Amino acid sequence: MTWTGLETFDTTVQKADIWLKEIMIDLNVDSRRIAYAGLRAVLHTLRDRLTVDEAVDLGAQLPLLIKGIYYDEWDPSKTPIPDRHLDDFLTRMSNNYHGDPQISINQIARAVFRLLEKKITEGEIDDVKGMLPKEFSSLWK
Repeated sequence: MTWTGLETFDTTVQKADIWLKEIMIDLNVDSRRIAYAGLRAVLHTLRDRLTVDEAVDLGAQLPLLIKGIYYDEWDPSKTPIPDRHLDDFLTRMSNNYHGDPQISINQIARAVFRLLEKKITEGEIDDVKGMLPKEFSSLWK
């Protein structure tokens, strides 16, 4: 399917749509808006928790449109935010989430983290996990 007539743009829209559909399936919702809001909230919260170098390494593996969402409003001079506890991370994520309040923040985080684990190289996921406190491992299940 073509939207713009530019292959690069059409391909990235298709890839982003695939990512959103996978999140929708995982969350059992039929709203791309909810999937987008969740993806954006998790990516921003995770990005801000990583060092600048690690945030850029992760961003390099994202599809072009998702990469734009990831970097939107980023201020590297304010990172990394030292969330030491999972509750701090989830609270920050909740503040970034502007979707359906009926869906739990834990559920959204797990859906996006599972998607990242499928789409990003194992080495990069290991690097990201290595930067997070041990209690964050519950988000990857």
